[in-house]
Amino acid sequence: MQKTDIYSRRSFIKAAGLAACCVLSSSCCSNAAQPDVPLLKCWLETGPKVPQLDSFDSAMKEFMQARSIPGGSLAVTCQQRLVFARGYTGLDDGYIVQPDSLFRIASVSKPVTAAAVMTLVQSGQLSLDAKMVEMLPKELLSLKYKDTRTQNITIRHLLQHLGGWNRLETLAPMFYDRHIADSLNVSLPLSKIDIVKYMADKPLQYDPGTTRSYNNYGYMLLGLIIEAVTGQSYDDYVKSSIFKPLGITRPVIGRSLLEYRQPNEVKYYSCDSKKQSVFDKKLDNVPFQYGGFNIENMAAHGGWITSAIDLVRFAAAFDNPDQCPILSKPAIDTMFGLPANIAPDRYKPGDGYYGCGWSVRDWHNGNRNTWHGGSLPGTHTLLIRRWKDNLNWCVLFNQRDDSSGLNYGDIDGMLHDAANSVKQWPDHDLFSQYLSPA
Repeated sequence: MQKTDIYSRRSFIKAAGLAACCVLSSSCCSNAAQPDVPLLKCWLETGPKVPQLDSFDSAMKEFMQARSIPGGSLAVTCQQRLVFARGYTGLDDGYIVQPDSLFRIASVSKPVTAAAVMTLVQSGQLSLDAKMVEMLPKELLSLKYKDTRTQNITIRHLLQHLGGWNRLETLAPMFYDRHIADSLNVSLPLSKIDIVKYMADKPLQYDPGTTRSYNNYGYMLLGLIIEAVTGQSYDDYVKSSIFKPLGITRPVIGRSLLEYRQPNEVKYYSCDSKKQSVFDKKLDNVPFQYGGFNIENMAAHGGWITSAIDLVRFAAAFDNPDQCPILSKPAIDTMFGLPANIAPDRYKPGDGYYGCGWSVRDWHNGNRNTWHGGSLPGTHTLLIRRWKDNLNWCVLFNQRDDSSGLNYGDIDGMLHDAANSVKQWPDHDLFSQYLSPA
């Protein structure tokens, strides 16, 4: 298996289904633990244990205990069958993580949004080469842009992070609500329309279509375009066009504040210092993961909450492109194909690139890894499609930082190693045991 970098990762609920082993503890954000002292208060595993896939259990336990992660979930499909689905709890906070527990999935929302855009493209309602400024909601069609190059941004550019913004050189608008509110002289919370109006007065850093620079703002715009084209809310359209055909009903757009947490949603933990509220200018000391950012505005680029099981069901829809329930093979080929700024004759097989909503590493002849990671305060996620052997897995955690200093991206290689060590994949299918609630 090939090595990875930051942008190109290698990519029976029985009786109680619960195993527990209490260990010594040090809670999240405590001082670094002494060597060989377990970091979690207790260790709980829910869901069916699959002996052939013990390597996945071992990887999750090693990873979570080293970082004192309170909760995690992992689901794996093989040949479109759900062969592994487990929840892991490492902190007694009154909630036991189940295989179908809901997590904020952060930027793993982008492949979902990209798939929704591609349904509009294949139905003829939208063109990848349509100009972004012409497809936005009516109240923004007369908006004047300081940088005239903005007029050249297309739907394809937004999907492939080629819009021309560089969040490392300018303000990242999805996390500076108070600054934007003060600049526009509007109250909190901000609307997505407010953010577009603010960004209209800012310059681009690149000519559209020339340079890839990962940017959440472009996907927020795609969410608005989906609403303008369909006449539906973004989440309603995604549910009807993507999730419903796949039999998935759990996903919803998350809520920022703890009091609006869903019944089957995990709690989130962060070592980040307290932040100013993005909902009330009078509140200056809120947990970053609960009020320090507006997840409702992030819907199309990072707002969904759902289960690992539902995400691998979504990914497995692409196992056989000729029979995909949501997209045609040409649409799938486009979604995972080379971006606009890479000519086919200049692509070196095995190099990483960003397609439409997915990171891709393609060796050709069906040997391709595609993936997307996600990160927000209190959330770390990863969804993998390994095409050559029709494997998909999704791992979700309710923490992204701790005092250990260890890299959370390490879970990528650990799960690839776990998959590579499997001698024989099970022939069972657990999807029927985790049917989405009506």
